Amino acid sequence: MKIAIVILNWNGRHLLEKFLPVVLEHSAEQAAVYVADNASTDDSVAFLGENFPQVKIIRNSTNGGYAKGYNEALQHVSEELFVLMNSDIATSPGWLNPIIEAFKADASLGAAQPKILDLKRPDYFEYAGAGGGFIDSFGYPFCRGRLFETLEKDEGQYDDSLPVFWASGACLVIRKKAFYDANGLDETFFAHQEEIDLCWRVRALGYAVYHIGSSSVYHLGGATLEQMNPQKTYLNFRNGLMLLLKNVPGLQVYAILFFRMCLDGIAALKFLAEGKPKHSFAILRAHFSFYKKIPQTLGLRRNTPKLKAYSTTFSIVWKYFVLGKKYYTDIFPNN
Repeated sequence: MKIAIVILNWNGRHLLEKFLPVVLEHSAEQAAVYVADNASTDDSVAFLGENFPQVKIIRNSTNGGYAKGYNEALQHVSEELFVLMNSDIATSPGWLNPIIEAFKADASLGAAQPKILDLKRPDYFEYAGAGGGFIDSFGYPFCRGRLFETLEKDEGQYDDSLPVFWASGACLVIRKKAFYDANGLDETFFAHQEEIDLCWRVRALGYAVYHIGSSSVYHLGGATLEQMNPQKTYLNFRNGLMLLLKNVPGLQVYAILFFRMCLDGIAALKFLAEGKPKHSFAILRAHFSFYKKIPQTLGLRRNTPKLKAYSTTFSIVWKYFVLGKKYYTDIFPNN
């Protein structure tokens, strides 16, 4: 099985300098390594050419974000298994072996992620993916090992391999056929939650999405946008609404969107009470941007395969903020 690790870069020479040698050390014997450059204005490309001649460089014409950047770059990649990897990921020795074995053993496996740990606190899970992702009825994403801002310590509780709803875009392994069967990443998302949308469509086509806990990587996080950056808040809330309108089946989508908007309003008030008015305004901007995109999203909805069931729990917001259940195993004691 031929594998391509494709690292998307935008003005990230400092990250390539730090993390690329580790990826090459742990992966180069099993995979071709590409860097897809999103029209960087720093010296990233020159740096790669001078220091890493074994790395294949793909030069995108514009900075189209995560989705457009990968859609363009992957057209130049022939391998049958893609690894979409953030430039701030540190791999571990042998991390690819369990993933390769899983894809070889199961032709229905469309996408997967390794266990994602925090590079700054290596014995804790990292926000972007942790032990595999799910969503609730209102489209709020959560992970095994991460509910909202609560991160669990890694004590081997998620070293298993099992189906999840979505795999993290920080280190997303996806079969080339599944990627193109699902028509790739949705560029209207630009960044944030586009991997959830992709995994939703991949699952609707009959592929499985897995967390493979015997493989682990370490994510720095916040290299593009810090966790509490208002732009991140804007993208997450806007894209969450688009995600629902595009993918939830039947007329139920409109009731779900109404309640989701009410919950978003509560979130905006919460930010305001916490002295974070920029985040409240980001939610307002997100809603107006969503309203403008409704015709486009409805057009996409018509051609999007649907899953009858998508949520693992009714409201993660209620269970976390009202009932005080801060850990995944508080909500799902049998994991």
